[in-house]
Amino acid sequence: MAKRKEKLKPIHLKIKKGDIVEVIAGNDRGKRGKVLKVYPRVQKVIVESIKFMKKHTRATQTNPQGGIQTREAPIHISNLMLICPSCGYPARIGHHFLEDGTKVRVCRKCNEIVDK
Repeated sequence: MAKRKEKLKPIHLKIKKGDIVEVIAGNDRGKRGKVLKVYPRVQKVIVESIKFMKKHTRATQTNPQGGIQTREAPIHISNLMLICPSCGYPARIGHHFLEDGTKVRVCRKCNEIVDK
């Protein structure tokens, strides 16, 4: 009998869609890219031009040729670090509340607000 893939408990991710991140572990270490999609339930994200995989597609009416497509694969958030827009370095992220009560992400290196 095949094992079922256990889903992780969804947590609040510190990385959001549109952020610029740097890979800190794996074959693509040191590369930077933009987050295209976030999967909070499995704690993974898809980053532009990082961790490519090949997908074999069969011929259909919309794609009569079929063949092998190359596209990005999900990467775990523990292998990524957010790039601070103000200082430009990979930094840990914290949270602060503003006077009006909104919660914002803050760079731990330069104490600047990361959210626009």
